[in-house]
Amino acid sequence: MKNTGANTGSSGRLSTEEINEEDEIPRLDISKFQAREEEIERRKKEVREKVELQLGRAEEETRRLTHIWEELEVLADPLRKEVAIVRKKIDMAYKELKPLGQSCQKKEKEYKEALEAFNEKNKERAQLVATLMELLTESEKQRMKKLEELSKIMESIR
Repeated sequence: MKNTGANTGSSGRLSTEEINEEDEIPRLDISKFQAREEEIERRKKEVREKVELQLGRAEEETRRLTHIWEELEVLADPLRKEVAIVRKKIDMAYKELKPLGQSCQKKEKEYKEALEAFNEKNKERAQLVATLMELLTESEKQRMKKLEELSKIMESIR
């Protein structure tokens, strides 16, 4: 409160005019303060709304990205499982093929040996048949010759 000294009455009190003037100054300051506070609150509200809007967008983008990520995981996961299953089957088939291949090679070798033995025996048989045919032919010739001699002897005896 300001006291100018000019408007004081005989009792040393301020007049009504002076009191009203002094009250108006703080009221103006209070009004300015309240206006500033309201402006601050309004701006805080605007910023809060903008932040909430951005958060909403960010949450929506997060949901969309999460959904896309899940779709990628679902897409990749079955392929990995199928590939792993096929690889496991290939490994199992290889493990089964290895002894079968060895068995096949062993039997192929046995077959070749048996075929070779068969061919040798067949060749030997063919040679023996040829020898037999020669012997039979020779024997037949000799018998025919002997028969002719005997026939001549028989004719001469007659």
